[in-house]
Amino acid sequence: MLMLSVDSSAAPASVCLTEDGRVIADYYLHTGFTHSQTLMSMTESVLNIAARSASDIDVYAVNSGPGSFTGVRIGVSAVKGMAYAADKPCVEVSTLMSMAYNFLGSHTIVCACMDARRNQVYNALFRVDGVKIERLCEDRAISIDDLLTELQTLDGEIILVGDGAELVSHNTDDVSIQLAAPHHRYQRASSVAAAALEKYNRGESVSPAALTPRYLRLSQAERERNAKLSEKDGTEV
Repeated sequence: MLMLSVDSSAAPASVCLTEDGRVIADYYLHTGFTHSQTLMSMTESVLNIAARSASDIDVYAVNSGPGSFTGVRIGVSAVKGMAYAADKPCVEVSTLMSMAYNFLGSHTIVCACMDARRNQVYNALFRVDGVKIERLCEDRAISIDDLLTELQTLDGEIILVGDGAELVSHNTDDVSIQLAAPHHRYQRASSVAAAALEKYNRGESVSPAALTPRYLRLSQAERERNAKLSEKDGTEV
C-alpha cells in the first residue's frame, strides 16, 4: 500500500511517501516560506524522485490539527483535493499524537506542546513504551502553569516536543522534564505516516469529503468578530 502523508500544521512543512510502512521519500522544510508556496511543489518532487505518480497513491494522510489555523487548512485542503480527484480514502491524524511517533523505540512520556498564544499551549500527553503509544489525555488548550502542575504528578522522564516546547521548558527547572533535541522536536510527515498506518489498519479512514480541520478553539479573527458583535448587542463572549 502506497501512502502519501502531509504536514503543514506549524512553521515546518513536510511530505512523505511510504510503502507498507517503509519510507520511500521524505521531504522536510523549515524555511519560513508559506505552505501555499511550497506544499504542492514538495509533493510533486517526492513523487518524481520516487518515480511514482498521483495515480499510484492508495491512501492519503494529514495532520488535521491542532495547529496554525492557516497551516492546518492548507494541508487538509491539499489532501482533500488530491484524494477527491483520485477517489482515494484519507486518514486524519492529531498533530500532537503524530509527534509522539518521533519517539517510537523509546521509553518515555511525550508532552506535545504547540504555541497557542496567550500563555497557553495546545497539548496532549503520551506514554511511549517501545513500539506502543498510549494516549494519556485528549488534545486540549491549557495554560502553561496548569500543564506544569500536572506534569509534576507523572512518574518518569518527560520529553517536551513541538513549537511550544521551549515555552514550557523556560518555565521549569525540573530535571525530569527535558526539551527534545531539535531533530525530534517538530512534527514530520514520516511520523504522520506511522500514526496513519495504524489507524488505517483499524479501519479508521474517511472519505475526502469527510476530512476536516480539527481546531481546539476559535481563530483570533473569529474571536475578534464575536467580540465586536457582543459589543453591539451588549452581551459577553
